[in-house]
Amino acid sequence: MNRDQAQAYKSGIADQYTRRSVDYDSSDWHDQIARKLVEYSSIRPGASILDVATGTGMVALYAESKIGPLGSVIGIDISEGMIEKANAKAIAAGIQNIGFKLGDAESTDFEPNSFDYIFCGSAFIWMTDLRAALVHWRELLKPNGKLGLHAFSENAFITGIVAQSVLTQYGVNYLMNKPTGTVEKCQALLEQAGYRKLEIKIDSGGSYISLQEAKNAWLNSSCPAPGQYPSPLAVLSPGQLADAQADYERELETLNTESGIWNDMTTLYVFGEK
Repeated sequence: MNRDQAQAYKSGIADQYTRRSVDYDSSDWHDQIARKLVEYSSIRPGASILDVATGTGMVALYAESKIGPLGSVIGIDISEGMIEKANAKAIAAGIQNIGFKLGDAESTDFEPNSFDYIFCGSAFIWMTDLRAALVHWRELLKPNGKLGLHAFSENAFITGIVAQSVLTQYGVNYLMNKPTGTVEKCQALLEQAGYRKLEIKIDSGGSYISLQEAKNAWLNSSCPAPGQYPSPLAVLSPGQLADAQADYERELETLNTESGIWNDMTTLYVFGEK
């Protein structure tokens, strides 16, 4: 996407996540995977940490608990609502060595070789250029510094999987987790960006969701699509969108059981060093 498209795309993401900031912390799953990303990284006391796309600061705040008084954490996000939430949590906890501010993860103003660790929790697929983002973050790491991020299996999130399948029948390629959905794809991306000592941990799991919850997750053409602008749904007419939604709901009904619909949430914890 060009510069104007990227700006519009990021503005849409910022608006979406500001709306989500109201109840984002109610998700136990987000809390769990943020904690695991930090635990798996084996942070050293006294480390300097950058958390990009920090959201409400889950990863940043867990990381701060590992570094002691001589370490420091900076969290950046393009959503004002998310940054307000993160700042409020840090103030309420009386934490002094952490700061949150508005910032674009793909274009920061930090000096090269500034951080021991850089994290990107849950947000990597939202970058406009995955490889360029990885290269930029590598520049910000100190020698031997470590990057840690979440990626999600290409089989994760059943509503997205069904939507992808249905949209393919209408000539629409909806990416979602595809660019980072396997260990091999993640390895290739980090290797191409110059990282070494790669390590990927796979956390399998999931839960049942209700049929109605799944149906309510149908895609909105006015909302941003991860890594794509304009939304790939924009090529469909209102009638085609209605037909696609009906096909989506019928497909979900075939997957429904007494327990609901199984929603795979396999998460990849991806690490690499500079």
